[in-house]
Amino acid sequence: MVSTKGDVSDQCREKVQRVRLLALDVDGVLTDGKIVFDDDQRQTKSFDVKDGHGIKLLMRAGIDVALITSRESRVVLHRAHELGIELVYQKALKKTEAFEDLVSKTGVAAEEIAYVGDDLIDLPVLRRAGFSVAVGDAVDEVAESVDYITGRRGGDGAVREVCELILKLQGRWGEVTGRYFL
Repeated sequence: MVSTKGDVSDQCREKVQRVRLLALDVDGVLTDGKIVFDDDQRQTKSFDVKDGHGIKLLMRAGIDVALITSRESRVVLHRAHELGIELVYQKALKKTEAFEDLVSKTGVAAEEIAYVGDDLIDLPVLRRAGFSVAVGDAVDEVAESVDYITGRRGGDGAVREVCELILKLQGRWGEVTGRYFL
C-alpha cells in the first residue's frame, strides 16, 4: 500500500524510523524539471527555498543528504555547496552505481537510505532504497512502485514534505525546530 500525506501506513512508519540518509534526484525533485538555457548556453534551474530549509533541518538532526542526478550542471554544485551537501553524484546514468558507492562511502546500509525520484531512471534506486518516495507529479510507473507519494510537486515543496515526514516520524521535529518557537 502506498502512503500519502495524511495517510501513512505502519509499514511506512517502520521504514522511516530506519532512515539515516536522504538521497535525492535533482531535476523533477529539487526542481520542477524545467531546464532553461540562455543565449550563451548557460543553464539555469529554479530551487524552492523551503526544500532547502527542510534539508538543513534534516542535516541538523544528523541525517546526511546526497544528490544523484543523471545530468551535469554547475548550478547543482552551487546549490549543493550552499546547503552543505557534500555527497553529489552527477552524470550518474546508472544511478544504482552511484547508490552503491554512496552505501560504500558512508557505511549507511541501503535499508537506512530514503530516495526521492520522479522518473523511470530512478526506478532501480527506488527499488534498492529502504524508503522510496515519489514526488506528487512523478510518472505513473514510479508512483506505483514506491512507499510514499508526496502531496507536493517536484521543485515545489516535495522535498520539504519528505524532510518533515522523516523528522516528525522519528520524533526529532521539536529538537530541530525548537529555537524558532522561543
